[in-house]
Order: sequence, then structure tokens, then C-alpha cells
Amino acid sequence: MAPTSRVYLTRHSQAEHNVADDYSIPDAPLTPLGKQQSGRLPSLTPELQQTAQVILSSGLKRTLQSTKIGYAPAIERLGGLGKVVLLPQLQECNDFPCDTGSAREVLEADPELAGFDFSPLTPDWTSKRGFYAADDASLNARAQWVRQYIRDRPEQEIVVMAHGDILRRITGQQYPWKNAEVRLFQFDPATVSTEQAPLVHVRDIATGGSVEPTSGDIANQKGVPNAGANGNGNAAAPSESLAAIEERVKERQSAVQSKANELEELERRLADAEKRKAELEAKGIKI
Repeated sequence: MAPTSRVYLTRHSQAEHNVADDYSIPDAPLTPLGKQQSGRLPSLTPELQQTAQVILSSGLKRTLQSTKIGYAPAIERLGGLGKVVLLPQLQECNDFPCDTGSAREVLEADPELAGFDFSPLTPDWTSKRGFYAADDASLNARAQWVRQYIRDRPEQEIVVMAHGDILRRITGQQYPWKNAEVRLFQFDPATVSTEQAPLVHVRDIATGGSVEPTSGDIANQKGVPNAGANGNGNAAAPSESLAAIEERVKERQSAVQSKANELEELERRLADAEKRKAELEAKGIKI
């Protein structure tokens, strides 16, 4: 047991269901922008890449892709993708297609995911029943199992790659996780030995993307009953408070502004490149 361990919880990068607000996409993979967001993490987390002792990852495609790209230096140092520990218990909360993982044989046949050890993915991991059910009691029990599992590991520096809704359950915080965001947590010495084994937020480490809705957020926006977005374990109310709605609107506005800023930066760089090209051509240099 390593109750003093430092736990780096990470949300995956932008996936297709995030940007499309569509939770019907099966085992939604990363978008091209999502892969770029993951690609920023190595330069944003150089110290963590050198100190991480184990990497735990959900078995869904978007988390596997995010892990492979975002923690590439650490993975190489630790011995390759086969050393990443796949935890089906870290899968996302709801029983929507986007939150349901692919069968082990499907993942093993995907060349982009070659090298991972898929043996922890038992046949029932895609069932969304029993231990993996999408009701409050099951989700809270699964989140508690994850905390206990992390607590009982011997490593001091633990990286966890998961999803926004299950991370809310694990932390007990209704936090608007950004894509490719890394946040440091530790166990409270006073309660680490309890069944709940709650985690305490220490500080934010890095962010490779912006706020994108989880599948639970999307379902709430569409008025579809779900338990996923309720990180505190309370059933989702049919009608949200005005404050909650306003907070979601602010999150979406922030995401839109972030994308607008990215586009503006790309346009500026393109204009600079065109200007440089014109200057070189004026000097008789062909490009």
C-alpha cells in the first residue's frame, strides 16, 4: 500500500462524441484535434514523464489513444505500451454507445493500438451490467473500487487516464474537466484507510485542450435521463437549477472561444507564412 502516493488524474483528449454532441457514436475515438491536444502533454508535463511509475488507463479507444500519445515519453521509459495497465473499471459511466468499449478482439485487431496488453478486458467489460451498470449505486461502488485499487498499489507516482464523468465520481467533485487535463490528487491521511478512501485535490498540472461536454452533460442538455454526469452520486433531477444551466452555458462559451482563438492563431501564422513567401519570391527565391 502507498497511501502517500501522488495520483495524476487525466481526462482524455477531444473525441468525436464531444465535438458532435452525439453520444450514439460507438466507442468514440479521438478527433484530429484530440490527437493534437494529446501531443501537447509531453511538453507540458516533462517532469511527470520522467517520474511516473505506472500508468493506468481505461480501455476505451479514446483513452488508449490519449495515453499512447500524451504519455509517450513515460511509456517508452517504463518499457513500452505493454506496461500500461488497462483497467476496465475506469470506463465511462453511461451505457451510451460512445461510453461502451469494444470487444477485446476488436481492439487487438486495431493497428493503432498494437502493443497494449488487453488481457484485463474480460468479456463482461462491455456489458454495462452488474459491476459496470450505469445506475448511481453501481457507479459509486465502481468509483470506490478504483480509489481503493489506486491506494493499494505500491507506486508513489501514479498516472490515471480516464473520462470526465467517471473522474467526477472518483473525486466526488462536479468539476468541468477539460480535454487532456492533468490534475494532481492525494489521499487524506486521516481517511485513507477507510472504505471510501477519498482523494483530495492538490493542484492542477496541465491542460492540453478546452472544456468539452461529457456524454452525461450531452444527455442532460437533451433531457435524456442518465446517472453519469452526477459526480456526487445523487440522481439527476428532471429540471436543473438555473445556476447549473448557466454554468454549462459558460463552459460551452469558453470552449467556443478557445476554438476561435486557435483558429485566429492559425490564420495569423498562415498570413505570416504568405508574407514570408512573397518576400522570398521578390528576391527571386522560388518556394
